[in-house]
Amino acid sequence: MDEIRLQAQALQAELDHALDRTGFNDLKLQLDELNKQSQMPDFWQDNLRAQDVSKRQAKLERQLKPWQDLKKNIQEIVELSVMNDESLKSEIESQLKSAKSELKSLKDDLKFIGPYDGRDAIITIYAGAGGTDAQDWAQMLMRMYVRWSDKKSYDVKTIDETLGDEAGIKSVTLDISGDFVFGKLKGEHGVHRLVRLSPYNADNLRQTSFAKVEVLPKIDEPEEIDIDEKDLKIDVYRSGGHGGQSVNTTDSAVRVTHLPTGMTVAIQNERSQLQNKAAAMTILRSRLAQLQLEQHAEKISELKGLNEQAAWGNQIRSYVLHPYKQVKDLRTKFESSDPDAVLNGDIDPFINSYLDQYLSN
Repeated sequence: MDEIRLQAQALQAELDHALDRTGFNDLKLQLDELNKQSQMPDFWQDNLRAQDVSKRQAKLERQLKPWQDLKKNIQEIVELSVMNDESLKSEIESQLKSAKSELKSLKDDLKFIGPYDGRDAIITIYAGAGGTDAQDWAQMLMRMYVRWSDKKSYDVKTIDETLGDEAGIKSVTLDISGDFVFGKLKGEHGVHRLVRLSPYNADNLRQTSFAKVEVLPKIDEPEEIDIDEKDLKIDVYRSGGHGGQSVNTTDSAVRVTHLPTGMTVAIQNERSQLQNKAAAMTILRSRLAQLQLEQHAEKISELKGLNEQAAWGNQIRSYVLHPYKQVKDLRTKFESSDPDAVLNGDIDPFINSYLDQYLSN
């Protein structure tokens, strides 16, 4: 029994270390605060905010419950082993084996220990060089991420979309909601390159197209990113393109510019000017949060302007459909010979290879 007790105590120490790495106590405090808010008498007076709080509660509860249950189970195993009752040895060994397996499974969550890894994600895809082919490529990437999300049972909402002149899209912004979405997709940030025989070229020649993918943690609470109103320029203008009669005949589109960094967000998909402004501010806060991480700045006021050209040159992955079939990540060197599966949403191997390398550095 002495050996079993030592194993149980070692497992308890391993769990405590894992809980520290996941920021368990901070997440528990966040949940406690949300629980307090939900118990306030006027909680449901602001229905939209109440729904958001409830959603965040449920998400945190899903993240914390497996760890809480395992912590309780291991504590019981330690207590049983201390009793030194030989008649319980077989039962304790079985529980210990099960707890070890559960901890090993849960430790996959340790890949997501960044400050925003547990957040939802905002993904914007921009067509780059390559004309109509690039716009079609941007739409293919959008479909890839939507299908990946569907397989994960994540919710996907289109925030803004600009269609291509002939086919595809010039840009699209997606809101993807689920557990650890930003943590999983942050490695998709960068330029994606496609090589194929062009369906838009009369001679069916080989064409290289580029699309830029921007992945941001969703920051939808104003108090999380303190933006000085004096640093904002807000323009209202008439929406254009698709969206219905009332969208195109009212000044509902909103452009928000953050003057210190020159960062601009324009949204026109929603029918309401207030909705478009709220969506634009969420994306602006998310971009500023990401920029703050990249520049290691303590305050938003310390941020420098964006270097769009450098970001555009950050090619991360090539998708080759002709003259051979291959998808290769240029950072991890991970590759697949089945681009059709990848473009159909099978991107987990690329996500995992990036996370494994990211954690080892």
